[in-house]
Amino acid sequence: MSLKGKRIGFGLTGSHCTYDAVFPEIEKLVNAGAEVLPVVTFTVQSTDTRFGKGEDWITRIEELTGHKVIDSIVKAEPLGPRIPLDCMVIAPMTGNTMSKFANAMTDSPVLMAAKATLRNQKPVVVGISTNDALGLNGMNLMKLMATKNIYFIPFGQDDPVKKPNSMVARMTMLSETIEEAINGKQLQPVLVERYKDQD
Repeated sequence: MSLKGKRIGFGLTGSHCTYDAVFPEIEKLVNAGAEVLPVVTFTVQSTDTRFGKGEDWITRIEELTGHKVIDSIVKAEPLGPRIPLDCMVIAPMTGNTMSKFANAMTDSPVLMAAKATLRNQKPVVVGISTNDALGLNGMNLMKLMATKNIYFIPFGQDDPVKKPNSMVARMTMLSETIEEAINGKQLQPVLVERYKDQD
């Protein structure tokens, strides 16, 4: 299936160490002819880390997609009724965002965009990046996996020895996951040996 002409919301949350893996996938979507609308959490906008400054990441995603970021809940709300998406992506999805999403909290532009998309019965694709997927957040992960119209980029443990509860999506499988999600299917296998990607 081609993604040409599809309108895809792309939500970026605060797993700053994962951005270098995510941005090439955004570029692939743009090159495939998709219209990508960037949505960012307040953390992305305001946090500077050793992985880069918030304002630099904002500039980069705007240049990549050709669209200004959606950076407020008010700006994200129209993605339901007036500017419907074919698919909403949240990648990376932090444990904090995952716990809020699983419990119907809508306190960021990204979560509002996801809620608006689900309201339209369209798919939300998530790429997790969290240190506690197999810890306290495990029940939230399972809740989302059992929820209609939510699909996962295949994921696995990224460092089972030093961080046994941590799980990260294989971001290179984003486009495939979106294609399957638009057709109402979860890309399989959803659990992969993610740590072997480091070799």
